[in-house]
Parts: sequence; structure tokens; C-alpha cells
Amino acid sequence: MVSMIAERILMGLLLGGVAVGCILVLYPFLSALLWAGILVYTTWPVYELLRERLRLNRVSAASAMVALTAVVLVLPIAVAAPSSADDVSNLRHIVMGALRAGLPSAPPWVFDIPLVGHTFGGLWDRWAADISVMLEALRPYFGIVLENGLSLLLGIANGVLMFLLALFAGFFFYVYGEPIAERLRLILHRIAGVQADRLITVTGATVRGVVYGILGTAVVQGLLTAFGLWISGVPRPLLLAGVAGVLALLPIGAPLVWIPAAIWLMTSGHLGWGIFLGTYGLVAISGSDSLIRPWFIARGAQLPFLLTVLGVLGGALSFGLLGIFLGPVLLGIAFTLVNEWARGTDPRAAADE
Repeated sequence: MVSMIAERILMGLLLGGVAVGCILVLYPFLSALLWAGILVYTTWPVYELLRERLRLNRVSAASAMVALTAVVLVLPIAVAAPSSADDVSNLRHIVMGALRAGLPSAPPWVFDIPLVGHTFGGLWDRWAADISVMLEALRPYFGIVLENGLSLLLGIANGVLMFLLALFAGFFFYVYGEPIAERLRLILHRIAGVQADRLITVTGATVRGVVYGILGTAVVQGLLTAFGLWISGVPRPLLLAGVAGVLALLPIGAPLVWIPAAIWLMTSGHLGWGIFLGTYGLVAISGSDSLIRPWFIARGAQLPFLLTVLGVLGGALSFGLLGIFLGPVLLGIAFTLVNEWARGTDPRAAADE
């Protein structure tokens, strides 16, 4: 009896040591592996579509998915990212110049508008004065924040390397995805019993909803910002659109890009284009956030606003660039599983629904 207990203890210690060793070996690649898993899971329907419609084998379909993902994710980042510190410095000088100049006074033609001209012109001048005072008070801090934020964009090249590693791992996840999923399902059945299938379904919906909501909103707002900046004649529209796309991952959103750009146009003698960009940004760019994000996330599970913010910020601090996606996904999974556990959902009743 004693020898049997000792054998079990030794076996447990041995398995624990092996598990710890595996974690230590894989720890440097943890974020890339997590991102690869999320990426493969969310794009699995496209992978199956390639196999069914084009009749590709698993290796060919996996290669096509990796190439397509690289084009969709890595290429825009490489194009939008600043190529040198001079690009960051030039953009910083442009923004700081616009902040120093402040908003212009209302042009004479505004006061000539029938009925509302004098009222609107007075409001314009009052707002311009108030905003100029506020910008002047905050101007000493804008330089530090802007320089550090744009310099951080230079580090995206390091994130691209992690993306490439995630794509490399994703190739094997595509090829061996079905047996991996079956092993995970069996493990969850051993742990959660009859609730395993329900938990798998809910977790999958959460992952897809959060990723589609965050990434879809960022991509759409980045494209809309690029078009608006380009047609308005703002310098480096791709770089600024890349910044807007990253900011769109946060609840703050792209207004931190198109509002200063509209102010810069107004202070540079392009009042009409500045008004156009401000209106376009308010209606099209920011308006798309209230339409796209809820539509995507509603297809999965609802994630509270606070968890979205904490997930993005905490994920970025813990995992870097990839953490912007990993953080909300992990918190979304945890939030959903806790809700399922607290409600004590009967999987058979859920299946009948």
C-alpha cells in the first residue's frame, strides 16, 4: 500500500516536472502560439471553403491560408509603419505646428450666411478661442506623448517577426487542426464532463465575436481614415491610417488622428478640406464604430466595455502588439465561462433550445 502511494507521488512529481519543463521551453513562444491558435480558429471556415471548393489537400490549403493571412495582416503594417525616425520626427513637427497655431477664426463668408450666419460665426470664434486656450495649456505634454507614441510605432517591426512566427505555427495548426481539436475535446470531456460540448461552443462563439469585432472595426476605420486623409491632401495618409487603425482597437478610437488632421488643414489655409475631413470623420469614421463593432460582437458573446479596455491595455503590456487581440479574447473567454458556470446551464436544455 505504501509503495503504491509512493509510486503515485513519484509519477505525479515526474509528470509535474515534465509539464513545468514544457512550459519553460514554450514560454518564449507563448504569445505567438496563442495568436496562431486564435487566428486559425477564427479563419477555419475559410480554410474549409478552400478545401471544399478548390479541392485542395490539407497542406496546399494551409499554405494558401498562411499566404493570404500574411498579405492581409503583415503587408499593411509594413507599408503603414514609419521607415525611419525622420518620418516620426517630421510628423511630430507637423502636429505640434498645428497645435501651436490653434483653430482659425471664422471666415467672413460664414457671417454672410442668411439668418444663422452671425450666430454660427460667433459660436465658431468662441469655440476656437476656448480650444486654443486648452491646447496651449496642454501643449507641453503633447510633445512627449506624441513622440513616445509614434516612436512606439517603430517597434512594429519586432511585432511583425512575432506575426511570422505565429503564421509558421498556424500552418501546422491548419494541417493538424482536426486531430488537435479532437484531443482538446476529449481532455475537456475528462475535466468538465457533459458540459464540455456546451463550453466549447460558447468559447468558440466568444473568440470569433471578440476577434471579429475588434479587428473588423480597426480595419474598416483604418481604411476609411486612409481615404479621408488621402482625398484631403494630408501628408503620409498610410502612416496616419495605420495609427488610426491601432487606436481603433481601443475604445478611444480614430478621432485622435482625424481631429488633429482636420485642425492642421484649417490652420494651413485649407479651411474647406478641414471642414470636410471633420464632417467625414464624425459621420463615416466614428459612425462606423457604432455599427460595425456591435454587429460583429453580437454574433459571439457580449464583452463588457471595462473588460474590453482592460483586455486591450493589459494584453499590450503583457504580450506586446499581439496582446491587443489576446487580452480581450482571454478575458472574454473567462467572462463567458464564469457566466456559464454561475448560471449552471444544463447543456441538454441548451441543446433543446
